[in-house]
Amino acid sequence: MTRLRAALRPAAGALLTTAVLAALAVLTAQPLMFPSLGPTAYLLFATPTHPAASPRNTVAGHLIGLLAGAAGLAAFDLWDTAPHLDHLTWARAGAVALALTCTCGGMAWSGLPHPPAGATTLIVALGLLRTPLQLVEIMVGVVVLVVVAGTVNRLTGVPYPLWSVEAPARERSLR
Repeated sequence: MTRLRAALRPAAGALLTTAVLAALAVLTAQPLMFPSLGPTAYLLFATPTHPAASPRNTVAGHLIGLLAGAAGLAAFDLWDTAPHLDHLTWARAGAVALALTCTCGGMAWSGLPHPPAGATTLIVALGLLRTPLQLVEIMVGVVVLVVVAGTVNRLTGVPYPLWSVEAPARERSLR
């Protein structure tokens, strides 16, 4: 029974955030729902106090992934090329490799890891969402998810951070 009770809060949180995002996507006819929000929602509800689930890491990680994906598109001149997932070209493979390399390196360098951002990178570099408006909508979707998840977590008694997880005292003293 304890395991079931522990699973209900993350499941209910995911249901609520999905409902809000889906309703916004339907009402605005914009792509506010995309695959990397699934693992992000899991982190925000199942491991809300982990640094990777903090609002700072979530927003910054997806932004790094988005910018890296856009850099891959730009480097290989693919902004206007529709995605063809069933026929990967050398240019698209190069864009994906560059983008994922930049995302992993960027998150490690900045100290802002958020693993689902790797999927955001692939969504952009593969050309699934690539217009400037769609890139903005990716970040809108991330921010809406973070706000709703933060609200749900705090209302259910989870000490979810407003921006970032406080580093342990020992780690702070080493900086």
